[in-house]
Amino acid sequence: MSNTATHAPNPDYRTPDELAVEENEPQGPTQSPKAIIIKLLIALGLGLLIIMLPRPENLPVEGHRLAAVLVPIVFLWVSEAIPIGITALLATALMIVFKVTTSSAAWAPYANRAVMFVMMIIMFGVVLNEVGLAKRLLFWILRFAGTNVKRLSFFIAFSSTLLSSIFHDATITIIMLFAILPLFKAMGITPNKSNNLSKFFVILIPLAASAGGFGTLLGGGRCPLAVDITQKFILETTGVAVKIGFLKYAIIEFPICILTAVATWAIVYAIFRPKEKELPASVKIESMPKMSSAEVGVLSVFVCAFVLWFAGDLTGWHVSVVAAMALAGFCTPGWVSFKTICDKFPWESWIVFGSGVSLGAAMLSSGLGKYLAEMLLPLLQGQSPFVTYYGMGLFGSALSSMMSNSAAVALSLPITLPMAEMMNMSVETVGLLAPMSTSFIMLVIGCPPTIIAYSTGYFNQVEFVKVAVPWCLLLLAICVLGALFYWPMLGLS
Repeated sequence: MSNTATHAPNPDYRTPDELAVEENEPQGPTQSPKAIIIKLLIALGLGLLIIMLPRPENLPVEGHRLAAVLVPIVFLWVSEAIPIGITALLATALMIVFKVTTSSAAWAPYANRAVMFVMMIIMFGVVLNEVGLAKRLLFWILRFAGTNVKRLSFFIAFSSTLLSSIFHDATITIIMLFAILPLFKAMGITPNKSNNLSKFFVILIPLAASAGGFGTLLGGGRCPLAVDITQKFILETTGVAVKIGFLKYAIIEFPICILTAVATWAIVYAIFRPKEKELPASVKIESMPKMSSAEVGVLSVFVCAFVLWFAGDLTGWHVSVVAAMALAGFCTPGWVSFKTICDKFPWESWIVFGSGVSLGAAMLSSGLGKYLAEMLLPLLQGQSPFVTYYGMGLFGSALSSMMSNSAAVALSLPITLPMAEMMNMSVETVGLLAPMSTSFIMLVIGCPPTIIAYSTGYFNQVEFVKVAVPWCLLLLAICVLGALFYWPMLGLS
């Protein structure tokens, strides 16, 4: 059954086939050869500079070599001197060449369960689009929120943040992102002709989702991990068993999600303010036909997947296992072809995420992450509570920008918790700030939602950093102020 909706005439509207032809046309180089050469030389110079610097005694040789690889790679990622997928593969290869880690340890993270989950979640987006559910979801969003850009974007940001505190932030990103993409296509806005309107929405959604992942223990692996490490540390150092259960955690963390949702919308709107106040009437879908069998089938599988994700504690299945079952459920009845999914899958972005996980694992194994923590965090001693908490949070955000947020929590808390105790600060506060700070990242590679959004092609990394850095700094300040003024009302000293 066709999913064709009733539209007002639009002279700028192009069919998906026409847009596909346009997207496949050769676009030519995006940078001049001179600019590329200069950026490559800068990257090489950064690597040589670091490798020639004297190695500190508490920094292992492997950690020093990794720093010489990591800095130029991050520069190449941000500057996009060469395709980021190639840079990602190059980063892993260089770790092997410079003997930072073994070849098997360097490539294994590409098949990490979190990386595989991200791959399958992005495939979910292709499925949503192929069967027509993305367009149907857009219909309901526009019907509820209207076509006013401010109202619509605020509704999407607020919903993405609050829902991500319950569901996985990557899942919410896929649902919201692929619901809104048909709107740009209807307006003739393609990745190669992206403007402030498309950049605003496509960057807003993943940042809003990331801003809510800490709200409950269901939001992400970093949340229960931080609670577990904190409870264990308090018990070992004081002999007191502090219990941070589901309800207590939610009361402490969830209200701050409301503030981070509003702040995320405000800062992205300020930086990528669209000139459009209202969406054109032509994009409003007046009606939708009855759901096709493919839509009903895919939606049913989605619902079952959500139920199984919620029941993860009972089944013991990782979210990637459920995602694989869902893909089988989509493709086996023929509702969507797996070949179509593979053809339309943005493989480059997935490779970048795999490389980020590989670099994060190397930071842990090489000792570079521990060295940075031991060097930077003591600088906070003697500072005001706000500066100290903020500095610890900023360190967590910086780590999370280059590795998984769970790994950032696992690396930072064993260092920040003893510091908090020595400085007579609240250990519980430091522990519960960690899931927040590691939710805010400054690089595209930092988390699945931003990788998923980047894969659409509507923005580049420079544009992302332009908004992500001030967003991260602002939300960290909000969370620290919440810890200083709201948490003491709940009994946290």
